[in-house]
Amino acid sequence: MTVLPRDRSQSLNESVAAWVERYVRAWESNDPAAIGDLFNDDACYAQRPDDVPWRGRDGIVAGWLENKDEPGDWTFRSEILATTGDLAFVRGWTHYTNPPADYNNLWILRFDPAGRCLEFTEWWMEPREPSQQASN
Repeated sequence: MTVLPRDRSQSLNESVAAWVERYVRAWESNDPAAIGDLFNDDACYAQRPDDVPWRGRDGIVAGWLENKDEPGDWTFRSEILATTGDLAFVRGWTHYTNPPADYNNLWILRFDPAGRCLEFTEWWMEPREPSQQASN
């Protein structure tokens, strides 16, 4: 488990990056123990900001597995946008292969002192068609 830094030897960004890597491994495996280890006992996880969140570690594991993606059907990359205190903002890009689809993601994450997620709110959206995108 990644512990959030209490000194300057490990930056918060490094801790969040390690947590995201563990999240992706859990996503790849759909292993209940790996999923549960990411979250605090009292955590909440909202797939969208206006959804009723899954509550508690067991509720999150159950919700995840009921909505799981199959291994090998997607790829994901991410970028940490900002961290402050116990809060992190992560941008992600998910590509699904079956059926083909692309999504942009923003994760808002709040962590406990042990490095487990207390609050996970995901904002995901499909990219606009090229004709709907603003020109630069």
